[in-house]
Amino acid sequence: MVEALAFYLFAGILTLASLMVITARNPVHSVLFLILAFFNSAGLFVLLGAEFIAMLMIIVYVGAVAVLFLFVVMMLDIDFANLRKGAMQYVPFGVVIGGILLAEFAIIFSAWKFAGSAPQNLDAPTPAADSGITNTEALGQILYTDYVLVFQGAGMILFVAMIGAIVLTLRTRPGVRRQKVADQYARRAENVLSVEKVTPNTGV
Repeated sequence: MVEALAFYLFAGILTLASLMVITARNPVHSVLFLILAFFNSAGLFVLLGAEFIAMLMIIVYVGAVAVLFLFVVMMLDIDFANLRKGAMQYVPFGVVIGGILLAEFAIIFSAWKFAGSAPQNLDAPTPAADSGITNTEALGQILYTDYVLVFQGAGMILFVAMIGAIVLTLRTRPGVRRQKVADQYARRAENVLSVEKVTPNTGV
């Protein structure tokens, strides 16, 4: 009974927060509702026994992504009122696309059938209750043994994507003074410092 109440509580708040993300007029409020949605989805993952994914939802999505969105929205001086002008003309097109996606989902789930081995496949990665191994430990054993090359490959792809984003957004602006580390290391003390002997009460 407690688990059912907790599920309905988290699911209800998650649904309302998701609606407020796309309906709030203030973008800062939208990001705050997005953070609330992430917290409630983490609570649902805890109810499912996936505490590692719940921890990732809070640390990665709330602690990094959503907070980054919030700082970007608050620091950029964007006139959202002008951006919203003329947006209503695209509503019919969006409704048509949404209807097509809804029809596709209905067709998929109406014809969905579970295979006979689905329960066994779902329980295969889950450690036994008496084994003393947590879900996080079991996930780490699988990830860093069977799929270590795939994991490293994904990391390299993200690293290359990060470098590409930096290269694409880096612009050379005239008149901007940049730090020259080599010149700073090559500078000698006698070239930048001078010691003057000052007679008292006479000044320099």
